[in-house]
Amino acid sequence: MTKKSLMLSLLLSQGLFFAGLPIFLQLLLYLNQWVIMVVWFCTIVFVALIVLGIRGESITLPRWCWHITMVSYSVSILVLLFFRPKGQEHTYNFTPFSTILAYLSNDSYWLVSFYNLSANIVLFIPLGLFLLYRQGKKMTVMHRFLIPFFLISSIEIGQYVFKRGSLDIDDLILNLTGVYLGYFLYHWFVKIIVILPKIRVQCMTAKKNEKPACP
Repeated sequence: MTKKSLMLSLLLSQGLFFAGLPIFLQLLLYLNQWVIMVVWFCTIVFVALIVLGIRGESITLPRWCWHITMVSYSVSILVLLFFRPKGQEHTYNFTPFSTILAYLSNDSYWLVSFYNLSANIVLFIPLGLFLLYRQGKKMTVMHRFLIPFFLISSIEIGQYVFKRGSLDIDDLILNLTGVYLGYFLYHWFVKIIVILPKIRVQCMTAKKNEKPACP
């Protein structure tokens, strides 16, 4: 990633974030305050990926940085889902697409509708990227469906049991759509984000110790 791409990404992302800040602040009525930080970080990453993709550049990350990013992402998702302002409804819905259609028909405040539809998809794209990165070709078609299905279903059930949200099959549908979109974007993602393989780290350590462990 060149210095020009870095500066361009920062300027564009911060401009978009502060332009939309008055709207983002309204999310605090429905979600944990952490949502502002999540939106800020996602804006930086999203803009940086687009800039790198357009300019045909890539960025190299050590494995520890990738792992820290994914842990931070997981914690942020759990905070947003389980630590919400008080006074929210704790309902359940098992009718597919009923909630989605309600949002699309403008029955709810437009910001709530837009956030619920977009965030439930976008926030789960990294899960699809992470699963393919971890499993690679070993991940069968069945596993690509079952693993995120059980993970997301557990979150939905946990929200309802602990009264931290609603149990909604449409959330499951939207979340799985995000995961599958992550699968679809994976080959584009690995061209832009290059994660150092474990053997590379081992080779660097071996060279420091003057052991001929690497070819």
